[in-house]
Amino acid sequence: MDIGKIKRVSRGRPRLRPIHLAGDKGYDSDQIREGLRERGVIPIIPARTNRKRKIVIDHQRYKGRNVIERCFNRLKNWRRLATRYEKHGVNYVSVLLIVSSMQLLKLLI
Repeated sequence: MDIGKIKRVSRGRPRLRPIHLAGDKGYDSDQIREGLRERGVIPIIPARTNRKRKIVIDHQRYKGRNVIERCFNRLKNWRRLATRYEKHGVNYVSVLLIVSSMQLLKLLI
């Protein structure tokens, strides 16, 4: 949670924190939520079923996380990509682009 920069589309210094952070129920702890709020990040993490105090989240934003998860799962179906056979990052990115384009063509057809 402490590291990572968000690249800006335009010129300028990269932002150091996102506006929202979506996570699954595994990240539902008061410590993580407080740490995010201290940094000015709005947590979008659903509450576990055994949580005593229920937490309200923005369900529209959480639905966007589901789309990303499904995309990753589709990409993991390709064994070469999931196990990372490529030794160099450039080769890995090229395999990622090939697989992504094949998935896009599959959706269009």
